[in-house]
Amino acid sequence: NLRQLRATLARGFSCVVASAQPSERGLTMRVLMLAVVTANAAAFLRPRPLLSRHMRALAATVPSLERAESVNAAQLITEHPMNNISPAIVERVGRSLHRTPNHPLNIIKKRIEGYFVERAKKDGVEFEVFDDLAPVVKITQNFDDLLIPEDHVSRSPSDTYYINDELMLRGHTSAHQATLLQNGFDNFLCSGDVYRRDEIDASHYPVFHQMEGVRVFPHLEPAAGSDPVQGNKEVEADLKDALEGMVDAVFGPVEKRWIDAYFPFTEPSFELEIFYNDEWLEVLGCGVMQQDILRKAGRGEQPGWAFGLGLERLAMVLFDVPDIRLFWSNDERFIKQFKDGEITKFKSFSKYPACYKDVSFWIDEETPFHPNDLAEIVRGVGGDLVEEVKLIDEFTHPKTGKTSNAFRINYRSMERSLTNEEVNEMQDRVRDQLVDAFKVELR
Repeated sequence: NLRQLRATLARGFSCVVASAQPSERGLTMRVLMLAVVTANAAAFLRPRPLLSRHMRALAATVPSLERAESVNAAQLITEHPMNNISPAIVERVGRSLHRTPNHPLNIIKKRIEGYFVERAKKDGVEFEVFDDLAPVVKITQNFDDLLIPEDHVSRSPSDTYYINDELMLRGHTSAHQATLLQNGFDNFLCSGDVYRRDEIDASHYPVFHQMEGVRVFPHLEPAAGSDPVQGNKEVEADLKDALEGMVDAVFGPVEKRWIDAYFPFTEPSFELEIFYNDEWLEVLGCGVMQQDILRKAGRGEQPGWAFGLGLERLAMVLFDVPDIRLFWSNDERFIKQFKDGEITKFKSFSKYPACYKDVSFWIDEETPFHPNDLAEIVRGVGGDLVEEVKLIDEFTHPKTGKTSNAFRINYRSMERSLTNEEVNEMQDRVRDQLVDAFKVELR
């Protein structure tokens, strides 16, 4: 059983690593850690029922869309040179917080879905809801289908989790947009877990949850022979009306303002802000879809709109959750505070003391290094015991060209007090892995 598997792996861990050659120990450790994580993840990767009987029937009509249950955690870490997925990330795959009853992310998701389904009925159309599509997508789905340039920063391995040169963990739910359009869906919402290498602080986490919304207007397609117009005003007006209504459904009547923005996949593009708790808060990004995206999806000159929002961003504000790590907590003191259909303010339980540790190092200018690389190492070692990683000093030596970086790592558990011994042990592992991965010179 699962418990016996964990125990067996744990007993064999040290002796296998000790017997490996020094040059092989890194890979050996990684493979064994993956085995443990796969065992832990097994409970979360059991097949779950889809959203409804209607959705089960719908799945059969979309053969090119894999369901979340199809993901094999053991296949996410490969020996491909592009692979940069850690066991800590694999452990999160399949958790599906946005589908967990009584969870803040699920509460908000269902409220937004309910609003769009009802609004669509008034217009005589139907909004399809997808919330269980597999997070493994083709690189072309995540970038090329959305007209994201080859040199865009989001393609960098310091920002994105790659499996190999063809597959990746989706960086946004927009990765499914073109496929759904190609399969004939005009109006849909798509929610799911998304993955980005990122900094460590109270509002950033490498796995978070998004909702994508799309509506296409076949009846507004220009007549044959007429000039296509990017940025149909009727489409833009419907977009703004829909999203202003959605905000009121979630937050109640609030002051709103539209900000002109830029996204590669929409034109014109906007950000919607609301005045909430005495400050302006960015809620989402949106716009009229680039016609090239629709053409490549087989929609010709049919216009449409799209939006994307982060569920954690809204939940932190609505539920007064101060730290994004809490959404992953299994602590009953957190879980039992929330109930389906209700927005309740989080009541903080005891905040345990923090323990700060600094790490400083020299790095050669030709060595590729990004702060997100350190964040990935720290997450792999400390997981959710790390509250923040912050750059506190940086300078470049005028003669050697080497750069000195000093980072402060804040260790703090949300559920217990950490001992100096365990923090020191984690910090030593971070330092060792920095040297192994980037050949830095510790200071």
